[in-house]
Amino acid sequence: MSWFLSGFFLSLSLCLDLGMVNVAIIRAGVERGLLPSFLIGVGSSFGDLIYALLSMVGISLLLENRVVRWMLWIGGTVILLYMTWNMLKEFRRPKEIDLGSKEKRMDKRRSWKDFSSGLGLALASPSAILWFATIGGSVIASSNADSTAALFSFFGGFFTASIAWSLFMAGVSSQGGKWLGHRLLRGFSFLSALLFLYFAGKVFIDGYHTLL
Repeated sequence: MSWFLSGFFLSLSLCLDLGMVNVAIIRAGVERGLLPSFLIGVGSSFGDLIYALLSMVGISLLLENRVVRWMLWIGGTVILLYMTWNMLKEFRRPKEIDLGSKEKRMDKRRSWKDFSSGLGLALASPSAILWFATIGGSVIASSNADSTAALFSFFGGFFTASIAWSLFMAGVSSQGGKWLGHRLLRGFSFLSALLFLYFAGKVFIDGYHTLL
């Protein structure tokens, strides 16, 4: 269960970043409704899972190098603290999202197009690439999965959080853009800051115990 929760909260820290995937989910929900918005989110969930698996494979090949482990420990902790600070700044001054026209569009894209759109956005997102190259790798490196079941549990939690977040965002945005005011954005930023701070502490403490 602890592995599932670790993967769940790690994924949630990525989902809370107000990047282009979340903006696309919000826009689709406001303009075209719940289902198209959710399908974009599902596509992005698979994109995140692909990056997570690649991160696990890449990190596992480098873990034997002590220098790499030190770099992941120190670098990951610093970057997580930096992102915590950025989220706190966004909590004070939320980002503005241009949702464009709120009129419902008559042309409905097919489901697979929404899914592939979300997948492509997740794979192309600069913030996601940076996140998996630094934070994701650092957290994975600081965790010592001792069985295949633990890995399945970790990635199961990771994927579950992403799907749950997509459903939540699709539901909220489909109710109308009036829900997406500054209070909601500030809430996302604050929760994200807490999660980044938690993982900064986790990476530092785990690295301290394993490397020193």
